[in-house]
Amino acid sequence: MDRKRKWVLSSGALLVLFLGRMTTALEVPLDPKVLEGLPQPPTITHQSPKDFIIDPRENILIYCEAKGKPHPSFSWTRNGTHFDVEKDSKVLMKPSSGTLVIDISGEKAEAYEGIYQCTARNEHGTAVSNNIFIRQSRSPLWSKERKEAIMVQVGVSLVLQCRPPAGLPPPIIFWMDNNFQRLPQNTRVSQALNGDLYFSNVLLDDTRNDYICYARFPHTQTIQQKQPITVKVLDMDAINETVADMYNYTNNLFVDSPSGERRPSFMAPLGQSSTQMALRGGVLELECIAEGLPTPEVSWYKESGDLPSSRMSFHNFQKTLKIADVMEADAGDYRCTAKNSLGSAHHTIKVNVKAAPFWISAPRNLILAPEETGILTCRVSGDPKPQIAWSVNGVPIKDSPKDTSRKVEDDTVILSDVQTGSSAVYQCNASNEFGYLLANAFVNVLAEAPRVLTPPNNVYQVITNNPAFLDCASFGSPIPAITWFKDSQTSILNRDPYVIHNNGTLEINVAQSLNSGKYTCIASNNLGTRENHVYLEVKEPTRILAQPEYMVVQRNRKAVFECKVKHDPTLIPTMNWLKDNGELPDDERFLVDTDSLTINEVTEEDEGTYTCVMNTTLDQDSASAMLTVVEATPTPAIVYEEPDPPTDLELTDQRERSVQLTWIPGDEHNSPTQKFLVQYEDLLHQAGVWHNLTEEEGTKTTAHLDLSPYAYYSFRVLAVNHVGYSQPSRPSRQYRTNPAAPDVNPTDVHGVGTEHNNLVISWKELTGLQSNGPGLQYKVNWRQKDVEEDWLSETVANTSKYVVSGTPTFVPYEVKVQAVNDYGNGPAPEAVVGYSGEDVPMSAPESVQVLVQNGTLAEVHWEPVLTSMVRGRLQGYKVSYWRERSLHQAEAQQEEQQVLLFSGNRTDGRLPGLKPYSLYTLNIRVVNGKGEGPPSPNHNFETPEGVPGPPSFLRIKNTDMDSLTLEWGPPQDNNGRLTGYTLKYQPVNSSNELGPVEEMMFPANETTVILADLKYSTRYKFYFNAKTIKGSGPTITEEAVTIMDEAMKSDQVDLATQGWFIGLMCAIALLILVLLIICFIKRNKGGKYPVKEKEDAHQDPEIQPMKDDDGTFGEYSDTEDHKPLKGSRTPSNGTVKRDDSDDSLVDYGEGGDGQFNEDGSFIGQYSGKKEKDTHEGNESSEAPSPVNAMNSFV
Repeated sequence: MDRKRKWVLSSGALLVLFLGRMTTALEVPLDPKVLEGLPQPPTITHQSPKDFIIDPRENILIYCEAKGKPHPSFSWTRNGTHFDVEKDSKVLMKPSSGTLVIDISGEKAEAYEGIYQCTARNEHGTAVSNNIFIRQSRSPLWSKERKEAIMVQVGVSLVLQCRPPAGLPPPIIFWMDNNFQRLPQNTRVSQALNGDLYFSNVLLDDTRNDYICYARFPHTQTIQQKQPITVKVLDMDAINETVADMYNYTNNLFVDSPSGERRPSFMAPLGQSSTQMALRGGVLELECIAEGLPTPEVSWYKESGDLPSSRMSFHNFQKTLKIADVMEADAGDYRCTAKNSLGSAHHTIKVNVKAAPFWISAPRNLILAPEETGILTCRVSGDPKPQIAWSVNGVPIKDSPKDTSRKVEDDTVILSDVQTGSSAVYQCNASNEFGYLLANAFVNVLAEAPRVLTPPNNVYQVITNNPAFLDCASFGSPIPAITWFKDSQTSILNRDPYVIHNNGTLEINVAQSLNSGKYTCIASNNLGTRENHVYLEVKEPTRILAQPEYMVVQRNRKAVFECKVKHDPTLIPTMNWLKDNGELPDDERFLVDTDSLTINEVTEEDEGTYTCVMNTTLDQDSASAMLTVVEATPTPAIVYEEPDPPTDLELTDQRERSVQLTWIPGDEHNSPTQKFLVQYEDLLHQAGVWHNLTEEEGTKTTAHLDLSPYAYYSFRVLAVNHVGYSQPSRPSRQYRTNPAAPDVNPTDVHGVGTEHNNLVISWKELTGLQSNGPGLQYKVNWRQKDVEEDWLSETVANTSKYVVSGTPTFVPYEVKVQAVNDYGNGPAPEAVVGYSGEDVPMSAPESVQVLVQNGTLAEVHWEPVLTSMVRGRLQGYKVSYWRERSLHQAEAQQEEQQVLLFSGNRTDGRLPGLKPYSLYTLNIRVVNGKGEGPPSPNHNFETPEGVPGPPSFLRIKNTDMDSLTLEWGPPQDNNGRLTGYTLKYQPVNSSNELGPVEEMMFPANETTVILADLKYSTRYKFYFNAKTIKGSGPTITEEAVTIMDEAMKSDQVDLATQGWFIGLMCAIALLILVLLIICFIKRNKGGKYPVKEKEDAHQDPEIQPMKDDDGTFGEYSDTEDHKPLKGSRTPSNGTVKRDDSDDSLVDYGEGGDGQFNEDGSFIGQYSGKKEKDTHEGNESSEAPSPVNAMNSFV
């Protein structure tokens, strides 16, 4: 090839087009394979923002990442002087990085405020970061102030000042009431940009005592509240002059502002004009707030032009005009007009637009060949005009050694006749009073032979009459010239139909089939020449030949849309059908064939537009037709059946690889034949098994059959209609084809090693029909990839694999398998790439480092294992870690090992779920498909303290009237050094309302406390938690009740001596006694009691006089009507069971000796008790009880 190429170039018969060289436009290639061998000065890839406000509760993370070859080292300056990271134990620099992690636990964040700058350097130059201004976010408290009530007259204007404390960043202001509801705002009442609340005029409804200004500090997410402001709006017409004079005397009533209807005037800004400055690219906010009655409306316009409608918006009820992305054209006079029914007022705001420095053209990296010339340009703009300062490797050029090849002209550095070893990084700093820009651009002096970056043998496919683009991306120093050839013969000129672009891409404006072929691009410079081959395939367009047609179909009939397509035979087509530009309904009635759509039993819902879309990988075509469904007309019943089988099969036009089959169709049985299915039987290889060969339309009776060599064919035909398949026809006569060399090679060829020293080549064997002849064998070829050696081969038969032994471990091999038989070889096979077997890795990851993020999370970093030591396909890295012990404990208590697998070629990972204040150990192994490598040396790390767990218990003991004892146990998980405990408790009343909270602190060594001065008979709720220097842990709760006061107990006993209570009890007792007497009377009416007979027979001298004298028990006389008590039950034996009634006179007496007599009566006992009560009731020394009171009352 080289000899032929030289002949072509030297003959002068062909013209070669070389691309011009542009030294200032050579870019660093992104291909890592190219970058791997190229030296490169440092480039800053990631850094923190210039103004970096930090959260004082979190560690400080200052980013500085850079790339280069070799990898750069990093250093920092702080406030202009060297910052020694290693001397500060709180500062850690991430490995292979310049990023700083500053642990501020136990420190004040203010100590690390300042201006930081990162430097990345290697042997080819030095790059610097921006100046990173680190400031702590602040949310200062509101100053204490006493707010007196503001009294104003109805209709006057009013301003409620907010004046929040200055924070970093500034707070967000909003007004709310006591219920944390935003105060309603409208055209009359609105909040200004400075946070003050403006009233154009006040109403009586504005009276309230909870105008509260809130300031939310976004960085710390804290909200602070100003003291509530009270506003009282007075109607002076309803107040007499004396009261009005009194209000005026107090000076709390604002009378300076007019209160009646009036023309508008501006409350902010004051006067008729003002000025405002805005920065280019920022946001301009103009504000006009007016007072007046009725409430004025505000409008805006620009005196010197139109408002930028695409970038402007109105806010705060038209009082604020906001313009985003400010431009120089936004400068000018803006006029706001406030208008009501009585007049208008105007205010003009003059806007001046300034600009911090911004890029017009930032300097770009240069790659120059020795003795070339390059230019670095740093073009900026701004207002005022920025000052430009150049540095080289971080040192101002004026302070660096003089270099005759370098010339600085304001914003340009010209480098002439550069030499090897003069690589450097240049810095351009453009600044004015509003900011600065800093850019790094390296000049890399390289001498590199050309490299073609476009992958070899790329195949480009394009449709005829479309443009084609063939890539030839290259890299070299000096910049290579690009030359294109077609089919290795003709030089391509830069004229129709070819265009060569500056990046080497070849464009063919209108590709035709004759443009297909092999193309070669050559990249050359004075250090060498490289070439690359690509292929262009121009395909035929996809076209729909038979489009679907408009159809009117009766309901429940069949609709068939045809869509026959012509396409390039090498492209795989895909047919899609759409209904009304959407997917077809999910209905089994819709049948999609290769070139048609059939809808069975159509309904009205099937009406619509149907579109067939034919897609290939390169193009598509589509066509549509409508379907209309009409009502079906009655028709006589028709019997549908499968067709009869075809007959008279005949073979004609007999050739080596084909034959023509004809037949006569059978009866269709009222259903048209849709298609014919041709099947074959191979009596040589699979006798008795029929295979589908081809299908033909139902209107055809001939089929052209393509055949395979070395087969004994018989054919049969089946007919198909909408009912189903017919029976097969009788087989045709036998047709034999002659043997031939194989047409195809085995498929699914793979090369995979099963042992560390072998390669197993496998494939899918050919079928008997594919063998094309006797003596089928497989020629297996292999060779190591990217190694100059010949192919090795072995021929095998009746197998689907071959094992190659003695291979190196996990190296790529090219393998191919070719089919051969007694009549020759199959086509040349394509090589596939496989790998020999893997072995376990030989080495462990190195430079293991652990960055502890917090008490439960750590980051682990490591250096990756070399590819040659992995000895297999890298699966990832396995990190094993376990907790040795808590830092409280001296002896190890190793816990279960945890394992994390980080997939791919990772160099870091995160370990979650750690326990605070613990000692951990970890190691790392590399993992491939064979297994795990050896572990890295164990690496210990400690986690910082965290908040503790809950106390193990909280018990309440020795509960007394006004005191109790609390005991507790330390947390099971201290997670650090305990600094103490916090106890909070509060009373809980009977309605579960909580009282005031008391709080107590205890040192870490205490486990009990006695709480005194508690309220008696009160339930208390206790909240208890432990704490470390990191904060308080979870809270546990408990409840207890103090016992009742003895005095209260005494009061409750003495209640019976109270007069009101005695009277109430006597009334209740009297009522009960009356009910009992009535009950006795009614029970006696049920019959004569035996006790009465005994009294009549044996007169008792003590009872008889009582009967005669006072008739106390006259209710037992026989003169009573002896009727049974309604609903009463008397036992037959004359006894009264106590269980029958819960009432008994024993329950109402003073003693428990009330017994029944043998005859079932209790008259004697009752009369005896009565007598006793009469004589002795008031002489008892016992405290009166309700029972005694009842007896004495009777």
